[in-house]
Amino acid sequence: MGTFSEYDRYDGLGLAELVARREVTARELLETAIARVERRNPEINAVTGRLYEQARAAVAGGLPPGPFTGVPYLLKDAGIQYAGAVTSHGSKLFRNTVSDHDSEMVLRLKRAGLVIFGMTNTPEFALSTSSEPRLFGPTCNPWNLDYSAGGSSGGSAAAIASGMVPMAHATDGGGSIRVPASVCGLFGLKPTRARTPVGPDLGEVWAGAGVGHAITRTVRDSAALLDAIAGPEIGDPYCAPTPGRPFLAAVGEEPRSLKIAVTTQAWNGQKTHPECVAAVEAAARVCEQLGHRVEEARPEWDEQARAAAARVIIGANLRTSLDEHAKRIGKEISAQDVEPRTWSVAEYGREKTASDYAQATRQVHQMGRALGRFFTSWDLLLTPTMCDPPYKLGVLSMANPDNASYLQALLATIAFTAPFNSSGHPAMSVPLHFTKNRLPVGVQFVARFGDEATLFRLAAQLERAQPWAANRPPKD
Repeated sequence: MGTFSEYDRYDGLGLAELVARREVTARELLETAIARVERRNPEINAVTGRLYEQARAAVAGGLPPGPFTGVPYLLKDAGIQYAGAVTSHGSKLFRNTVSDHDSEMVLRLKRAGLVIFGMTNTPEFALSTSSEPRLFGPTCNPWNLDYSAGGSSGGSAAAIASGMVPMAHATDGGGSIRVPASVCGLFGLKPTRARTPVGPDLGEVWAGAGVGHAITRTVRDSAALLDAIAGPEIGDPYCAPTPGRPFLAAVGEEPRSLKIAVTTQAWNGQKTHPECVAAVEAAARVCEQLGHRVEEARPEWDEQARAAAARVIIGANLRTSLDEHAKRIGKEISAQDVEPRTWSVAEYGREKTASDYAQATRQVHQMGRALGRFFTSWDLLLTPTMCDPPYKLGVLSMANPDNASYLQALLATIAFTAPFNSSGHPAMSVPLHFTKNRLPVGVQFVARFGDEATLFRLAAQLERAQPWAANRPPKD
């Protein structure tokens, strides 16, 4: 079976169009993607689980008609279940745990015609913003192999940036779509809270902070994929506002003149690197040239209280996950079963009380209301995605022995992203800037609750004004 030499000239929708016109087969695309993983993964370490035979069987059995029929796709190795495959969450504790069912997200991806053929690297339990788990080792940034590809969806971002796939599954509980998109020069949209399903295993992730979607090269792929997977499933505790029309319809529409607030000052007090400030300033100028009104302004809330609340919520949920797994395997879990920082987070969760958890949820809800009031006067908020350009590998590894440098880097990485997980607002990282040493730096736009459509309209406008899909790392 041959491969398709022009594979990376197309985005996901483009490949699906070729399949629909019978100019290429789904089998050819799959074998092309597999060949690229086998050639490029040894130095990148983006793909940690191979589902090649399952994918070949799916193609041979006939794929359903959908917007992405025949397009190869990768799942993040966390926050999702694929029947017959291991979801390890980047942890040796789960490395032999084979799922007996598909998550609702996987069912919807399959109905969209996607061909799932592998799993991507993530830090243990998605707890860091760099994908360097002890189980699989670090994922390298294709733009410079000495640097991190981000996290926790770093494997997915690296797979796209290195040309293995045009888009890949990702989740975001504190920046885990936007951070790797930023450092790998890609588009990453975190949807509104509960826009996409997390069942049937869970009703919510981290009290609603976590949400699943994808990292993509193009805006239209992100919008079409969100159309395919969005919406509640039976039994969900709550859902996002129903969009008035498909998100893909927003791509290509000229947005009205938007009122955009801009800030480069992080709410947690972290300093913003000049390169990241420059990225925001350049993005603001482009927005003004496109006819939008940009002014310096920002919402205010008690960030120390919000961050403390998020820590309680994450710790409690991790502790619960470990306790549930201990029951399944009939063995008490100890510090030796997980990485040291994972155990520290879980122990913190054990120490907190039910009233601590209730107070934490109240705190993040207060923050969300403050942000909601802000968006009665503004259409969008523009910020850096991160306080710093990409970090070298090791700095954000959960095995970094220098706790002070790790914490500093972590706080700088999530300073602009994590608050909007707590509030549930949609946000996107757009690849509009490069550092002097040619490393990508993204900028973030945040919208009203439920208003991904405005983000897609602006993103498509920015994509036309400053095309980024052709920007590729140095070739191997």
